[in-house]
Amino acid sequence: MTKQPEDWLDDVPDNNDEEDEEIIWVSKSEIKRDAEELKRLGAELVDLGKNSLDKIPLDEQLRDAIELAQRIKKEGRRRQLQLIGKMLRARDEDPIRQALDKLKNRHNQQVALFHKLEMLRDRLIEQGDDAVAEVFNLYPHADRQQLRSMIRNAQKEKATNKPPKSARQIFQYLRELAEA
Repeated sequence: MTKQPEDWLDDVPDNNDEEDEEIIWVSKSEIKRDAEELKRLGAELVDLGKNSLDKIPLDEQLRDAIELAQRIKKEGRRRQLQLIGKMLRARDEDPIRQALDKLKNRHNQQVALFHKLEMLRDRLIEQGDDAVAEVFNLYPHADRQQLRSMIRNAQKEKATNKPPKSARQIFQYLRELAEA
């Protein structure tokens, strides 16, 4: 019995399994963009201070490369940043990014706190004793007499167009209360 043309299809190997596994092609441009992003990450790490760098999970080889880049200037620094970017390609950068984001967020929180304290200080100088109650709601352990004295001095300095020495003292005092 000869096979009919429809039966010949049964002998052809089924390539559906290979088609199911999609091959993801990455363009050269995308590879370059990823490399540039890792180089920027490396530059951020190089710009950190020693204390901040200690909080980031880095292996010894990468840490040495970063510390060397911090000491190098000009063209050598650029090449060292290239090397750091290349080293980051071989590592999982997610824990590094998360630690870096955590450091940035802490900085953002501190800036937000300072803005809040500055606005509170300005209200204290403008409204005087009316705003003191707000400070005691936030910081019950504040010294009322000291705060009122600094407010009066700041109001006098503002009225006579003198440098805002007392306003700076109020801000420092509020910052100490917030940190305590």
